[in-house]
Amino acid sequence: MASVDADELADIDLTGALRYWKKDAAGLVGVIRLRALALHGVQSSAGAGPNRMIAAMAAAVTPPGAATIIGPSPYEIAAFLRPQPAAALPGVGPAMARSLARYGITTVGDIADTPVATLQRILGTTARQVHERAHALDDRPVVPTAAPKSISASHRFDRDEPDPDQHHRALLGLVEQLGAQLRDEHSVAQAVTLTVTFADRTSTTRTRTLAEATAHTPDLGGTGLELLAFLGLQRARVRVMSLRAERLIPAEQAVHQLAIDTRDDKARDLEAALDRARARFGLGVAGAAAAYRRTA
Repeated sequence: MASVDADELADIDLTGALRYWKKDAAGLVGVIRLRALALHGVQSSAGAGPNRMIAAMAAAVTPPGAATIIGPSPYEIAAFLRPQPAAALPGVGPAMARSLARYGITTVGDIADTPVATLQRILGTTARQVHERAHALDDRPVVPTAAPKSISASHRFDRDEPDPDQHHRALLGLVEQLGAQLRDEHSVAQAVTLTVTFADRTSTTRTRTLAEATAHTPDLGGTGLELLAFLGLQRARVRVMSLRAERLIPAEQAVHQLAIDTRDDKARDLEAALDRARARFGLGVAGAAAAYRRTA
């Protein structure tokens, strides 16, 4: 298993790919990270291990741009897992960790060495699962068909771009893409994340929670522009700009605050008409004028 973190954790089951690529886990994780950087400009960190839990824990302690690979031998697993703080174990939250600490149980190794009966007196019904995980037992599969909780769009400039107007235009284009995709999928976003990758391959990321869950392009655009202004890029040379709509929920679960002003209703009616035009003629046939490059 591998967990790749590029501002959002992704679990990958490498079992069937190792033989195909003729690489071990470390080599295959390197391929994934290299392709993410080459194709999308995303600098990622990663962790790999014999099961989903170990991989995720390895990723959590890995600095940006690096990888932590835990081998399958019992010695390698124990050497990594036992010194970890109790709160690092999935299922052990801050309150549970404090309860354990009152009995001198502060590491994963301490949990593994404590009899299940003792843990049950401290933790109750969750004790057996926590004890099993402290022994590196985790049979949760990676489910490839799970619904995504975020969608993203990226723009790679033809050159390292210092022009703020081009940054602004690229961001609005990304907003148009995300809004259209959200509406196509009948989803709404509760947060927006902007990631900017610079000429030297460093990047910066900012996230903002939306006032209400939405797929409305002007609302997404307003938040995206606030994030862009907050970054204060000025004349920074930007290579890639990525926008991600996060914490998606079905559109029917969203609550929209009604307004006395009818301009919002008109904007939504116009957006619906543009969506119909896009469905017929393709993305980019119409949208915010500022999102399109001037030709004259």
